[in-house]
Amino acid sequence: MFSIEIQCPPEQHDMVIADLWEHSPAGIVELEGGGLRAFFQGGADPVALAARFGAVSWRQEADRDWVEASRANWEPLAVGTRFFLVPEWRNDPAPEGRFRIAVNPGMAFGTGRHETTQLCLEALERHAGNGARVLDVGTGSGILAQAATMLGAARVWACDIDPDAVEIARIAAGPDVFIGSADAIRSGTADVITANISAEAIVRLAPDLLRALRRGGVALVSGFEQHEAAAVQAELERCGGAVREARCKGNWVLVEVGVTLVGGV
Repeated sequence: MFSIEIQCPPEQHDMVIADLWEHSPAGIVELEGGGLRAFFQGGADPVALAARFGAVSWRQEADRDWVEASRANWEPLAVGTRFFLVPEWRNDPAPEGRFRIAVNPGMAFGTGRHETTQLCLEALERHAGNGARVLDVGTGSGILAQAATMLGAARVWACDIDPDAVEIARIAAGPDVFIGSADAIRSGTADVITANISAEAIVRLAPDLLRALRRGGVALVSGFEQHEAAAVQAELERCGGAVREARCKGNWVLVEVGVTLVGGV
């Protein structure tokens, strides 16, 4: 058994953990002051893993149940005013007035710990109720699609280009999850679109995101940092979007955008 130590800021933990789980660690713990330690069985290559993740060090470890040690680091998390996110191995009940969502950290992006996921959940609280039709692009774990259903959306579709993510998301979000992206959606389909992906992906998908949005609807786009926000907003506006507002959590941004020149009826 050995471990590698990866130094990264807390806002990057969710993405790095999801990547680490692709390499079958025995467990992962968050370190005080930032950073992660991932534990691997002896058959793995410590040098290759350290290079892959830019680890600052690796070391041999005593025999221990590192899966249990890793799980001990994951506590329930209240997000917004309506959600309570609980690791799937815990049985904590949701406080009154909150929806309980079980998450499996590391299975796919979207455990709720990352600022962009929290921004999207909070935005869904404002927009996804009252029978809205919701599309989640790049659904990852399916947490946003599941949240939209809990909030009272009439219909929720979700998609991802990763077949493994789609399989995971269907467990949480139901059968209306497909392999693909916004280009497969009919024009004017959704009242609310979420896209918690990256600046580059949003810029590339901007025409289809706005085309799939009904007039009067809103696209909630996130997954990028403050220094990328201007370029994302400029491309959305170039494609006919009308930026309503931008919200920040830490260094991460969510932009709410409606339709002006393109989209559905």
